[in-house]
Amino acid sequence: MQDVSYLLVLVTGLLLAVAAVAGVARRFAMSYPIALVIFGLLCSFIPRVPRIPLPPSIVFFVILPPLLYIAAWQTSWREFKYNLYSISSLAVFLVFFTAFGVAFAAQWWLPGFDWRLGFLLGAVVSPTDAVAATSIARKVGMPQRIVDLLEGESLLNDATGLLALEFGVQMVLQGTTPSLARGVIEFAWLTLGGVLIGVAIGFVVIWLERWVDDGPVEIALSLIIPYAAYLVGDAVKASGVIAVVACGLLISQQSSRLFSPRVRLQSFAVWDALEFLLNGMVFVLIGLQLPYVLAGIHGRSKLSLLAYGLAFSVILALLRMVWMYPASRIAWWVRTRIIGQVYQKPQANQVFVLGWSGMRGVVALAAAYSLPLTLGDGRPFPQRSFIIYLTFCVILVTLVFQGISLPWLIRVLGLAKLDRSVCEEGEARHLVLQAAIAFLHERKDSAGNEGELHVYDDLLHQYEHRITEIDPCGPDGSTVSESSSSLTMEGLLLDTIRREREELNLLRATGRIGDAVHRSLERELDLSESRLA
Repeated sequence: MQDVSYLLVLVTGLLLAVAAVAGVARRFAMSYPIALVIFGLLCSFIPRVPRIPLPPSIVFFVILPPLLYIAAWQTSWREFKYNLYSISSLAVFLVFFTAFGVAFAAQWWLPGFDWRLGFLLGAVVSPTDAVAATSIARKVGMPQRIVDLLEGESLLNDATGLLALEFGVQMVLQGTTPSLARGVIEFAWLTLGGVLIGVAIGFVVIWLERWVDDGPVEIALSLIIPYAAYLVGDAVKASGVIAVVACGLLISQQSSRLFSPRVRLQSFAVWDALEFLLNGMVFVLIGLQLPYVLAGIHGRSKLSLLAYGLAFSVILALLRMVWMYPASRIAWWVRTRIIGQVYQKPQANQVFVLGWSGMRGVVALAAAYSLPLTLGDGRPFPQRSFIIYLTFCVILVTLVFQGISLPWLIRVLGLAKLDRSVCEEGEARHLVLQAAIAFLHERKDSAGNEGELHVYDDLLHQYEHRITEIDPCGPDGSTVSESSSSLTMEGLLLDTIRREREELNLLRATGRIGDAVHRSLERELDLSESRLA
């Protein structure tokens, strides 16, 4: 009972810390993953702060599936499909380039490392973080073209990195090198098997959704889906990561016809909260791992450890940059000349930012912790603690230093410009309103009496007013045109809704209505205000 109480206090404290630090970070326009990692790191120096381990099984089987699922849900299938070759270049070839590059460098400057241990170290740190990169990228206003590539890369490279890690562990344990044919076959099954499992589970969910229209039940089902996909994929030795991603992409494409508006609103609210809490706890826990990371290292001074950590982080950043420039040109040539896409030639500043955004996160740290403790003959696994330490340093440097420098870098390189997706949103608003106006005119022609005509005229007036105020490339696609008067339809509606809210609250305060009626009407006002605000 005492252990349960302690665990409850610990989790409550973590959640309070996540909420408080994230709130302060947003107040100062700082990306919350960076703030939470720094907070966790500072807390690790406080003597009486509880030491909380981060077991790989918790990361891979508890934390990772829902985060991958929501990331896949939020990914645009159109952009993912369009950028598939470039994403594959980053998620597959760059992972192995990083592993081999670290293998080459490590044997020359890391004491006690041969090329096999170097390859293993490179495999551990090769996957980028699905959360950190995109959350920071969106926060700093990075161009959508770069964000799409980062999202796709971080969704898929976990599977490639874990395959490279398996090869690295095998080489160190057995002293053998896997053949190229075996590597290709295993990767093909990881990918194809993962996709098949994810799609199969997705179709099962789609079939089940036909019989269910209940918010709590559908939300509970959505929470089970990523774990089912991951566990089934892992059970058949395919990629659980790819299974979750494939399932998430499929269901997100069908969500418009599967879920009612009410269920969608409820689901998004639950998943937004869950995503924030999981991400927040993960980033705090990363910072808190410093005592565990340093505990197993002996015989090296703190200054030398700091130098090794910084040097390795620089080498990893340089390897990514070295890959980016030729690979981006090759991807452009393949996509335009072979695939036949209309694809703009990547500019040097865009390639640089894409290379600079290779942030590592909890998957890399969990991969390092998952290394065996001993070799087959019982000897300690060589350099295990040092590999964990170097991985921790890379996560800190890429998240904190590169993440903090991204806003400045984007401004300096002139990338903080209007995004085409904004114009696309304005065009979509215009077409949707046009369809609504045409529908109202059609129904108005069959109106039977004067009262019905008045309703149609009133609604048509509102829609025609909204369509005239759309700026196809304004901020959020709906900029109000300038005029001599400060009064606008949206502003007047907002003031009116807020006055309704005041009256509603007064009715509850005076006992005229109960809480159930208050909540029902308040929800309607919330939806109306959120659409206009």
